[in-house]
Order: sequence, then structure tokens, then C-alpha cells
Amino acid sequence: MKTETAQILIKRFPHHQGLDLPFYSTEGASGMDLTAAVEKDVVLLPGKRALIPTGVAISLPRGFEAQVRPRSGLALKHGLGLLNSPGTIDSDYRGEIQVIMINLGEEPFTIKRGARVAQMVIAQHVTADFKVVDELDVTLRNDGGFGHTGL
Repeated sequence: MKTETAQILIKRFPHHQGLDLPFYSTEGASGMDLTAAVEKDVVLLPGKRALIPTGVAISLPRGFEAQVRPRSGLALKHGLGLLNSPGTIDSDYRGEIQVIMINLGEEPFTIKRGARVAQMVIAQHVTADFKVVDELDVTLRNDGGFGHTGL
């Protein structure tokens, strides 16, 4: 089965020079890797966060968003995550994509230039149009909330 593609315009900033554009690491990957466009190494101490530039900006078609997500290997091996995750890149945003990394691990972690720091998934979305009503339709779950199905 062939997947759909969407053309995404991308702008490289000068500090991205020599780095890879976002790329899919495997044929079946839904997320493309984003690399760190840092000028010098960034040492992320345990419990600390840092804003890491990727050196690129994109132009998405209307009706699309880009979701920026953590990389599972960095989370498992080093305790690194992304705050505000998933981060949303709206179709009308033209600024540089940057990721807010946090070190939840026990050791300092060094972010080097060109390191794969996050992944980005391109997704279609719909725009909601709310209609105020007095009652909502009834479901089997209805208003059962946190823990309503038990352990």
C-alpha cells in the first residue's frame, strides 16, 4: 500500500549549514528525525531543560500540522524528554522549529551538533465548529471519568 505524500516547503537557516534536512530513518517511519543545529555542545544537567534549535522552518499546507515528539531511545537510555510534547507546528507558523528538551535522567547529557533530538510527524486535521446544546447524546460510558473501568 502506498502512503500519501504532502509537499512541505522548508527553509534552512545559516546555523543549519552542513546538517541533514528532516528525514525518515526507516521505510515505515511515521516520524522524521530532527537534528540539533547547536553552534557548540549543550550539556543538559539532570532536572534542567534547554531550547534546542533545529535550524529549519517549514510551510505546511492549510489543514496540516506538524507534531514534534520525543525520541524513544533518548527517553529510555538517557531519561531525555521534550516538554510541551507533542509540540504543535501550525500551518501558519514560519519561525524556526525548536525543541524544549529536559533531562529527567541521573547523569548530564551532551547534545552535539547534528544529533537526532526529536521526531516530527506531519498530520492532517479538521477545524471544529462548536454548536451549543442543552444535552449531549447518551453513550454506554456517558460521564464515567478517571478510573471508571476499575483496575
